[in-house]
Amino acid sequence: MSSNDDQLAQVEHHFGVRFPQDYRDFLGTTGSLSQFVPPADDFLVIDALAELIGINEAGEFQKRFPGAVVIGGDGSRELLAYDFRQDTPLLVTLDVSAEDWSSAIHQAIRPAVC
Repeated sequence: MSSNDDQLAQVEHHFGVRFPQDYRDFLGTTGSLSQFVPPADDFLVIDALAELIGINEAGEFQKRFPGAVVIGGDGSRELLAYDFRQDTPLLVTLDVSAEDWSSAIHQAIRPAVC
C-alpha cells in the first residue's frame, strides 16, 4: 500500500465515507487542481488529499451540511462537495455562507451501474 493509499484510507475513515472511484482515480493520478477550466474559463480548485480534513474542520461544514465532504471550490464563495447522505454520493456546489442543504446545486449525475 502506498503512502497515498494510506492517506486516502485515513481521510475516508475520518469522514466515515468511501469516495467514488473516479475521484479516487483522480487523487491517485493528478492529486489536486487549481486552474481555469474551459469553455467558460471558470476557476476550479480541487484540494489535495492532505488538506481535506483540515479544510473541512476549519469551515465546520459538517455542522451545516451533515454528510458533506468538501473537496474544493472556485477559490471564492462556492464549495465543491460530495453529498454522502445517500448510498451514491452526489457532487454538489454549496455557497460558503449557506446555512443548510437547501442551497445545494447538483453538479453531476452518476450513470446507473448495469
